[in-house]
Amino acid sequence: MVDVRKMTMDDIDRVYEIEVQSFKTPWSKDSITKEVVENTLAEYFVLTLDQNVIGYGGMWLIMDELHITNVAVTPEYRGKGYSSVLIQSLIDFGKERKFKHMTLEVRFGNSVAIALYEKFGFVSVGKRPKYYVDTGEDALVMWKEL
Repeated sequence: MVDVRKMTMDDIDRVYEIEVQSFKTPWSKDSITKEVVENTLAEYFVLTLDQNVIGYGGMWLIMDELHITNVAVTPEYRGKGYSSVLIQSLIDFGKERKFKHMTLEVRFGNSVAIALYEKFGFVSVGKRPKYYVDTGEDALVMWKEL
């Protein structure tokens, strides 16, 4: 059974594993912990399959908008629709709490992620040149009205 729930401290080690598997420059375990424990403007969720964490997503709540910070699914579960479950949950969270917009940055070369976000109504509104310090790659800025 698939479920999305709020991330807890008990999830940090597994989320960090997924982070390392998913990104060229992963956030540190300490950064993830601070987001969950200390950042009062952050909301993080985990995606579970039969109670095992297989993905996660997080957002910053800024005024009337949600800024998606991270979305990742463990490699063995990619391409099976689980990312869509997670993205829909983030959108539902925003709508339920009356946020007006969602935004995110994604690597220009990440066509799979771009297609996923477009499927949910995100549109490209600009770019951030050399946003990713590990490669100097530009970020595509995407936006969605809620």
